[in-house]
Amino acid sequence: MADTMRAMVLEAPGLPLQMREVKRPAPGSNEVLIKITACAVCRTDLHVVDGDLTEAKLPLIPGHEVIGYIDQTGSAVTNMKMHDRVGVPWLGRTCGNCRYCRDGAENLCDRAQFTGYSLDGGFAEFMVADEAYAFPVPDAYGDVEAAPLMCAGLIGFRAYNMVRHARRIGLYGFGAAAHIIAQLACHEGREVLAFTKSGDTKGQAFARALGAVWAGSSEQKPPHELDAAIIFAPAGTLLPTALAAVCKGGTVICAGIHMTDIPSFPYEILWGERTIRSVANLTRQDAIAFLDVAPQVPIRTTTHIYSLAEANRALDDLRTGKFDGAAVLNMDWD
Repeated sequence: MADTMRAMVLEAPGLPLQMREVKRPAPGSNEVLIKITACAVCRTDLHVVDGDLTEAKLPLIPGHEVIGYIDQTGSAVTNMKMHDRVGVPWLGRTCGNCRYCRDGAENLCDRAQFTGYSLDGGFAEFMVADEAYAFPVPDAYGDVEAAPLMCAGLIGFRAYNMVRHARRIGLYGFGAAAHIIAQLACHEGREVLAFTKSGDTKGQAFARALGAVWAGSSEQKPPHELDAAIIFAPAGTLLPTALAAVCKGGTVICAGIHMTDIPSFPYEILWGERTIRSVANLTRQDAIAFLDVAPQVPIRTTTHIYSLAEANRALDDLRTGKFDGAAVLNMDWD
């Protein structure tokens, strides 16, 4: 077995990723070495590469929507074996001892480590992961199709669960996460309204094709009051807009890990027992529950494939909104 691998490496925020030949990692006692076949490209990766998230380890291999096959197991691994197919999400490790971990809120762990941020991730041929934070992938999905489920799906699912009781839900920003969660919400009988950038008629048609009862610009007032809204776009200006669109007692969820500053807004649009909540990371239970329900819908992901060497182009295309659905690096394409 060769002791090196190819990886796309971030050497400093704001710089393009560099293809490097680096040492292949070896698994610790509770870790598995994964031969990566696919890794989706997430907006969080943009925030890491652009420096919006400021605590990334450097140099860093980004990527946290990983699908691959176990190539080696650590000495204490008990639940996984060679050649098992697994998915690895953003949450890479938690301490298990802080107040949040003890209370079942490991997503808020004070000492959490994150794949593709504080731990090297999936823009590479191999990676290591803690076996407790790697998950079996449903057989219904191919490797490329499954990759976006590991973050766009999981974070979207956590956000959706916060408003799952709502009958009419607005999705602000119709990207990878929204295109997945729209399918689940429609399957469960919810009315989905999709809000895109002004003039994005292609994205609006995409949303309607996935079941949205209405699609328009985020600058437009929806035809009916919303019971809840989920903001996936990282634009703080959308919060007052969404808040003004929900009914009394309604909820607005900010689902991103990063958002631009929120402008001031009148108390009047919050009054009426409206609620604002954020989503922070995910739990392992989120992953288990979502990966169980996804093939039952069945959720289908729309993907656009790039090679590992094309990671910078995939990031640029995501930044400029050149595609609907999700970008995925396919390691077999080089």
